Amino acid sequence: MNTTTPAQAPLKLAVVLASNREGRFGPVVADWFLSRAALRDDFAVDFIDLGETELPSALSYRPGPEVRAVLDKVTPVLDGADAYVVLTPEYNHSFPAVLKSLIDWHYGEWQAKPVGFVSYGGMSGGLRAVEQLRQVFAEMHAVTVRDTVSFHNVGAHFDDEGNHRDPAGPDAAAKTMLDQLAWWASALRGAKAVHPYGA
Repeated sequence: MNTTTPAQAPLKLAVVLASNREGRFGPVVADWFLSRAALRDDFAVDFIDLGETELPSALSYRPGPEVRAVLDKVTPVLDGADAYVVLTPEYNHSFPAVLKSLIDWHYGEWQAKPVGFVSYGGMSGGLRAVEQLRQVFAEMHAVTVRDTVSFHNVGAHFDDEGNHRDPAGPDAAAKTMLDQLAWWASALRGAKAVHPYGA
């Protein structure tokens, strides 16, 4: 007999890899982060790779079969999640268009849920993309956590096998961000169980 209550059940975490660029470095960072998230017993993790699930930028209230097939892969994951981590590069001082398409194709799925960020890039480490995403997710009624994981000059941090060369700092940053995400996700899940969120 399962005696786990909804409040005690693992939080569902959807990790979104937001790069679809040819030759992208994102999968290396994603593998690193997913291995850290897998060590947590408070999260059950799902993964969405936008390099494999690209949505068109032209929105529609009546999407055709091809778009519907893509939505059927990602929408249930987003809807069922208690929290999100967006793993994003920085393109031209902003975040990838494919990520904006994913966000814009959905609305209620994001509401009253927390979002954390893992970013990477050159000198900025993707932080300009993150700051813009905070504004976008505020419009979605989502809560972004303060602390992020950021990789400046990302290629220099990982060896040829995808292992981080000096993991102590990033591991600590990932723990802090996931701790904050877990607090918000648990608090918001409990609050919505008592009183539905009114957007």
